[in-house]
Amino acid sequence: MQLMGREVVAAIGPQSSGIAHVISHVVNEHHVPLLSFGATDPTLSSLQYPYFLRTTTSDYFQMYAIADLVSYFGWREVVAIFVDDDYGRNGISILGDALAKKRAKISYKAAFTPGGPESDIDNLLVGVNLLESRVFIVHVNPDSGLNIFSTAKRLGMMGASYVWIATDWLPSLLDSSYMVEPNTADLIQGVIALRHHTPDSDLKTRFSSKWESLKNKEIVKFNSYTLYAYDSVWLLARALDVLFNSIDAITFSVEPRLRDTNESVHHLQSLRIFDQGPKLLQILTSTNFTGVTVQIQFDSEKNLIHPVYDILNIGGSGSRRLGYWSNYSGLSIVPPDTLYTKPPNTSASSQNLYSVIWPDETTKIPKGWVFPNNGKPLRIAVPYRVTYLD
Repeated sequence: MQLMGREVVAAIGPQSSGIAHVISHVVNEHHVPLLSFGATDPTLSSLQYPYFLRTTTSDYFQMYAIADLVSYFGWREVVAIFVDDDYGRNGISILGDALAKKRAKISYKAAFTPGGPESDIDNLLVGVNLLESRVFIVHVNPDSGLNIFSTAKRLGMMGASYVWIATDWLPSLLDSSYMVEPNTADLIQGVIALRHHTPDSDLKTRFSSKWESLKNKEIVKFNSYTLYAYDSVWLLARALDVLFNSIDAITFSVEPRLRDTNESVHHLQSLRIFDQGPKLLQILTSTNFTGVTVQIQFDSEKNLIHPVYDILNIGGSGSRRLGYWSNYSGLSIVPPDTLYTKPPNTSASSQNLYSVIWPDETTKIPKGWVFPNNGKPLRIAVPYRVTYLD
């Protein structure tokens, strides 16, 4: 609220979906575009928040990619392990819808409180290990994700019959690390994970070189969100350049509805509406250029066009790419950017991935279920003798 009182014309961030929900209400009232490179919650939509512009890929597409993976391997039920906040709940809600279209379902939703004690994770995994499904989808924050795998390892849940699929939080964590510790790598062997696909290019190579030359940087390596943040800055710079060349000056209007109450510390009377906000938003959504991530262009719903994910298989001290997922071609071993000149094809016969090395270093696809430890046996009664009356 203090920053908005300084005649702000645009904002970049935040990285948290929960905070983005709150800030989006404020920027909407003041017609200030908000470019978020990290808020992936699919309910953050342009319909509810017209001035929210997502400059990364929505989790809506990531959940449909997971649903395609589940269908590809022939599983019918999964257990969702997620953090109990907007980011976790809304992502898993979309996953349920996506699985239903594949005639699959979430058999159990295992949520835990952000920042809760490790005993919560322990109790949660003990409970889900009693269930029938052995396919676990892990949609959490990086600060708690490895604790789940550490507990699963201790409970013997990283064996050959288990399937673990992690959303993009895991590759983002690993890509930001200078070196993956052996103990950490041992926890996630055989895990399948999704990562935002950023194709190799001269721009990306030059960015990497500049990053390596930076001194006193806190993070030695960078993940895909770093690239999206970089493109977000350039997107706004280009849009502001166009705006400034098309107007004489930027102006702000007083909002008569905003008045301080007694002893208010928010200084609401200093807040103004950005008069050129609608024009800047229109310029942003119509901008089209090639960034370090991908082509920066938005569709009618203000989503980046061509959402693509790398499908990774964690093994050894790193990972290998099994293929790609896009809403244009589904699962493919061919980079989707080379398929855009062809008609879209997401038929079952066209879906393809390289072979997976599952937990316990097996190449046999797990069946994805076991007889539950807490299940009730099916009893069938057969009469020894029966007479039917006419």
